[in-house]
Amino acid sequence: MTDGVVVVDKPAGWTSHDVVARCRRIYGQRRVGHSGTLDPGATGVLLVGLGSATRLLRFLTDLPKSYVAELVLGVGTSTLDDGGEVVATADPGAVTAEQLRAAAVALTGDIMQVPPMVSAVHVGGRRLHELAREGKEVERPARPVHVHAFALEATPDPAIWRMAVTCSSGTYVRVLAADVGAAVGVPAHLRALRRTAIGSFRAEEAWALERLEAAPEAAVVPAAEALADYPAVVVDADGAASVSHGRPIEGDPGGDGPWRVLDASGVLIAMYDRGADGRLVPAVVLPAPR
Repeated sequence: MTDGVVVVDKPAGWTSHDVVARCRRIYGQRRVGHSGTLDPGATGVLLVGLGSATRLLRFLTDLPKSYVAELVLGVGTSTLDDGGEVVATADPGAVTAEQLRAAAVALTGDIMQVPPMVSAVHVGGRRLHELAREGKEVERPARPVHVHAFALEATPDPAIWRMAVTCSSGTYVRVLAADVGAAVGVPAHLRALRRTAIGSFRAEEAWALERLEAAPEAAVVPAAEALADYPAVVVDADGAASVSHGRPIEGDPGGDGPWRVLDASGVLIAMYDRGADGRLVPAVVLPAPR
């Protein structure tokens, strides 16, 4: 069974689950999952875990994500993107570049964001998108997110602005677009969303599905490399045996973690985090290679 991570360039029209199903067929195994859902209309980086690497996907999900998209001023939709019904229109002619950029600055840093009704967030035991399909709208508590960078660039069409966003996991870029519109006094929505990065993974290195079909093994990134955004602790043979039994690691490597734990040959054997007593304790211990 193949273990590792594949960087897929998700095509438009595919759900993230469609990509996972295709990878199950390509690799001939059932233990396949993804990190960080992309809407069907969006394209770009989707990280797919194979085999034991599926246990590590939450660490990849936690990495910052970067996107490019288009902000459409003057038209609001039911889904906050171009897949929904038009629910509001207004003339954006009076909106200035200074107003738009000020709105983007105000939405940078630690902010509170209300998830859209078309999201997978649970409220009252139901996913919001399920309620939306039933024509219901419910109160959604705002959630803290972090926007590392938010830039807007003019296009020849004054109603269309290019967006570039780097943000924490759980941030809805479509909500940022709608909130910019609200800040400048006109409805707005998002279109042409593309995820350009997850952590250090870039769209330039992502594999189209057709290319993946032709050379599946060449696309697999070993777990130690896939989690290279996290600091590493290297253990000797005795330390590796201790880690395999889930024992704490003595000593303090510094930082906040989590940490990759590598054996002497550079193979990822576990992910450790800081416990309540300050020691490094196991978050995930991987099975020994067969």
